[in-house]
Amino acid sequence: MPLVLWAAIAVVAGLLAGFGAAGAWACAAAAVVVAAQAAGVGPRLTVFGAAAAGRMTTAALALAVAASALIGAATVRRAAACLDRLERLHEWDVILGADPAQPGSLAHGTVRASGCAAPVSMTVMHGEAPAGARVIASGAAVATDRGLMIQRAAIRDPEFRDLFAVLRARAGRTIDTLFRGDAPLVRALLIADMRAVPTEMRDRFAAAGIVHMLSISGLHVAIIATALHLLLGALRTPRGVQLGLTLAITAAYVAMIGAPAPAVRSAVMLTLGGASERLQRPTSPWAPLAVGALIPLALDPAQVLDLGWQLSVGGMAGLIASGALVKRILSNRWRGWRRQVAREMIAATVATAITAPLIAWYFGRLSLVAPITNLAAGPVVGVLQPTLFLAMVLAPFDGPARFVAAAAHPMLIAFDGIASVGAALPGASVTMSPSLAVAVLGGAAAVAGIVACVSRWPARPAAVALACVAGMCWLPFLPPATGPVELHMIDVGQGDAVALRTPHGQWIVVDAGRDWPGGDAGRTTVVPYLRRRGGAVALFILSHAHADHAGGAATLLDAMRPAEFWDGAFAGTSDSYRKSLLTAQRAGVRWRRVHPGDSLVIDGVRLDVLAPDSAWMAGIENVNETSVIVRATIGEVRFLLTGDAERAEEAWLVANAGDRLTADVLKVGHHGSRTSTGPALLARVQPRVALVSVGKGNKYGHPSPETLRALVDAGVQVLRTDDGGSIVVRTDGHRLEVEAHGERWVPARGGASP
Repeated sequence: MPLVLWAAIAVVAGLLAGFGAAGAWACAAAAVVVAAQAAGVGPRLTVFGAAAAGRMTTAALALAVAASALIGAATVRRAAACLDRLERLHEWDVILGADPAQPGSLAHGTVRASGCAAPVSMTVMHGEAPAGARVIASGAAVATDRGLMIQRAAIRDPEFRDLFAVLRARAGRTIDTLFRGDAPLVRALLIADMRAVPTEMRDRFAAAGIVHMLSISGLHVAIIATALHLLLGALRTPRGVQLGLTLAITAAYVAMIGAPAPAVRSAVMLTLGGASERLQRPTSPWAPLAVGALIPLALDPAQVLDLGWQLSVGGMAGLIASGALVKRILSNRWRGWRRQVAREMIAATVATAITAPLIAWYFGRLSLVAPITNLAAGPVVGVLQPTLFLAMVLAPFDGPARFVAAAAHPMLIAFDGIASVGAALPGASVTMSPSLAVAVLGGAAAVAGIVACVSRWPARPAAVALACVAGMCWLPFLPPATGPVELHMIDVGQGDAVALRTPHGQWIVVDAGRDWPGGDAGRTTVVPYLRRRGGAVALFILSHAHADHAGGAATLLDAMRPAEFWDGAFAGTSDSYRKSLLTAQRAGVRWRRVHPGDSLVIDGVRLDVLAPDSAWMAGIENVNETSVIVRATIGEVRFLLTGDAERAEEAWLVANAGDRLTADVLKVGHHGSRTSTGPALLARVQPRVALVSVGKGNKYGHPSPETLRALVDAGVQVLRTDDGGSIVVRTDGHRLEVEAHGERWVPARGGASP
């Protein structure tokens, strides 16, 4: 391996130690290595052959680890100091990202003030601004683990400033116009916008092992660059001009989509490859990978923690390692298409194994069919990606652009079809819920696997990999530790699924999302979500019989076997509801019809049923008005879960539940519809945080602007699954902590806004 690769490994190891608060240990270990090498003892890297050079190289790499650990720790301290200064301000200069800001939304951007810059999120209460605009924001600020959170924000004086954010937003609108029903998938493939991709689509791509192809990555950039290179070659462009234009257009595209780390890594590797070709200086494939991995870290050391960067570097390392393995295994075996298929299968298998710990940690599952689906999807994406790019280039010319977009439609269907078939295969994927220790052991196994692939003596690194895998299998059997109570509003699109985790790791689940022909959110989202985090389901509560709440109930009851099933038992049923009852009977889950006044305590979490009243419900025809309404109490903190209750049931609650409605967190009824969350209920509940479960771009127009306005006018912090994905609220019984869109913060207290 080239020295630059060893240097990259040292830098990455040091940064991870520094960001992980282990910088002091890394520096101490590096000092021991340097002292040992100076004394002429211990192992050495013979990169240059000579013993003295090898000891100098080993000492230099140890120093690189120490220096990188110090950089990581300094970056953490500098970011904390920056956030501390920003937190003390009353107004902030914010440049919005590629999405507009409006009341009730969770807006994102970059804040610059007091000589520093940081990512910012804002729960907007007043004002509107388009994507990419520069605005003045005011509100209550709090530092999070990802940047600054401005709560109850008011924005004013919008002006356009960020060109690339404006271009990305315009590209998104163009994609919506050209591709219509295919737009969510095309947005992911072209501009790295995954938010509109349906939850079930994301899950089947993960189950099929091709989720890395679903959003822009180094692979997509390389495909576009290759297509440009071939096109310019076909036009007989001089080789120097051909290379320059390819790199320039690729760089502009990478900048336009926000320069994500995988795309930057790919662009750097392409540039180095082109330079090597022009200079006729062949180099090891590890060198461009190392440089491509280091450049994003030089610009922002925190990129080492980014999933995209990790997957991109890990996947490319797996592909390079598989090349060495192919040479060893297929040295003189097979020819023609057999050799090509074997080589692609080995490459896909190794890359899948190397990135498996990351996929398991972030997505909660491991695909077993990934080598096959990657082999099938690769040629489709190879043609699809440049076709989509061409449609965008031709956007000013409506006719040709629509023609190319129509030509891409069959390929989009084929791409999604490969994921659907792969995910539907028996045993296609394994649901996993790795702890941090298991994920670290998995990472060590992956690194040992790479070394085994490229080493002339693979037995020792292979033994290390097997030992790590054995540790991964043993650790999950250790008893879980106690923790805070967590309310998870799971992103199931247009539907509801709420899971309350007790201090001892048990789950109380309210609703399980919707269903559709051939699937349901219980199977694709809710069950994998719970299993990844571990713990048994102690209680399942179905708020009412509508399919967007009961659709995944049968799957959850069959897979998780809760001890008890609570239900309001409204006479008007749906197929989803009937299926859930039959499944509960078959699985031996105890069913119970609940009434106001029923209560239960699970691991210190008290549940009180406030509605529906069976006598009052007898005259009701609207199923929403029969929602089971539950209040959860943990110490001084209360959560109120209202199902799809509308104004009639809310009026009954206000008249009969009284002061018991007061809650810190409100699960907004009926996805924020204008028929729910009336002023009387809101005045009684007086929540600090309101959670809205809603699908992005849903046909119902949820949440209603009137409901959002009422919430923000009451000083309530509104969080929506279509803005921030799954939302988690934690409490120790005294204070609240909210996590959404990868950020954590303590919600501010405050009354109605002026």
